[in-house]
Amino acid sequence: MVRSEIEVLPGQRTPILAYAVESGGKKFLNPALLARRGDEMRVKLINHIDQPTVIHWHGLGVDSRNDGNGLDVVAPGQSMDYAFALQDRSSMYWYHPHAHGYIPQQAYHGLASLLFVEDDDEAALRKELALALGESEIPLVLQDKEFDAQGRLQYAPSAAQSFGGWVGSRLMVNLTERPHLKAGRRIVRFRILNGSNARSYRLAFLQDGKALGFYLAGTDGGLLAQPLRIDQTFLSPGQRLDVLVDFREANPTRPVTLASLPFDPMHQEGGHDMAAMDHSQHGAAQGAASPVAMAMEGDALALMRIDLEPSSTPYDRRLPARLSSLTAPAEPAGAARRMQLGHDGKGHWTINGGVFDHAAVPLTVQRGTRETWLIENAERSMPHPMHLHGFSFRVLERLGSPALVRTLAGARGLLPQDQGVVDTLQVWPGESVRIAIDFSHAHQGDQDYVFHCHTLEHAEAGMMMRYAVKA
Repeated sequence: MVRSEIEVLPGQRTPILAYAVESGGKKFLNPALLARRGDEMRVKLINHIDQPTVIHWHGLGVDSRNDGNGLDVVAPGQSMDYAFALQDRSSMYWYHPHAHGYIPQQAYHGLASLLFVEDDDEAALRKELALALGESEIPLVLQDKEFDAQGRLQYAPSAAQSFGGWVGSRLMVNLTERPHLKAGRRIVRFRILNGSNARSYRLAFLQDGKALGFYLAGTDGGLLAQPLRIDQTFLSPGQRLDVLVDFREANPTRPVTLASLPFDPMHQEGGHDMAAMDHSQHGAAQGAASPVAMAMEGDALALMRIDLEPSSTPYDRRLPARLSSLTAPAEPAGAARRMQLGHDGKGHWTINGGVFDHAAVPLTVQRGTRETWLIENAERSMPHPMHLHGFSFRVLERLGSPALVRTLAGARGLLPQDQGVVDTLQVWPGESVRIAIDFSHAHQGDQDYVFHCHTLEHAEAGMMMRYAVKA
């Protein structure tokens, strides 16, 4: 982990934090890692920055020693060895810092990248659709940033922004503002990560102002059983989407725009001592040399332009009816464990009325048990993308969803991405979501993980709790 600088805005050098790797005589910053299910992963982290840090392997079901849950961190000048087997389903996972007190600023300043895990289902899909990673299969990392006049990243949240979440006015796709992509008239796969600290997106592909239908192929934890036809979907911080767009359906003479459609961000944090705040505004425009337009969360946003061009070779592939052997989720027996999301009126976000205490373990489960959790968000609150370390889970039901969310829902209030395996779940104000978790694992001894909001400022403001899995 190093301090470096790159060109983000044209003609300016932006200081960043990065994972630096040397391989094959070349040096990489924030490399995407490629692996196959069953591989042994071995990484040495050497901390060359002046802050404690640690790597969290987001979405992977590893033992807590390797999880990077922030309970043990790597001091400046020190190192840590990771070693674990990749037993998770094929998907696009990611890795980022998780040292409590430093998570938002380290991630915002660049410490994050992707980890692709492949298995037989994944290989079959790439073969069936003639997909090539980096050509017709494109990873997209969505982020929002704020820069000063010299091109330096700005991150200095006020109390209001620490409570509400930092939202930047410059929208980046793969650290590029308003990028252009050329795509053939074929099926193109996009692997999308919301890498923002706090901003959610309502994603759609638009042509001449109309939504172009596409297929949801997978979620955080891999491929669905079959593709789902949709025309829009929400994506909250920490979540990933695997989508397939058939550009043969589009007008070849007109560009397609990846956009975030307008929506109510539901920042309804009434009843605390910060009632005058506007958390939906971006972060640090006051640091710029001249005023800039404030981008509000929920505004309509153009993220990326896609220009269509004739394919060099004929393309007649069709979407397979089956993507994986994923089965419908089973509902565990017994009463649901309640997880109530709220705030204490003093600037802290809470889980079951408590704020994060690294020395306290308020929840213990037994290895091998299957539980239902009912995650309940307060009516006067904000959306919370809740992330579980150590295990993925399945969504069973949504209740009390806001009107816009209900328009996208099917049976039991489930959204399209609720059909898959997930590790991060957006819970809207006033909403209750039931999920099923299987706490089976192959690790030795007791395990220690955390459950937290992936709006990174919310986790720092208390919305995180430890939980133990007893062997």
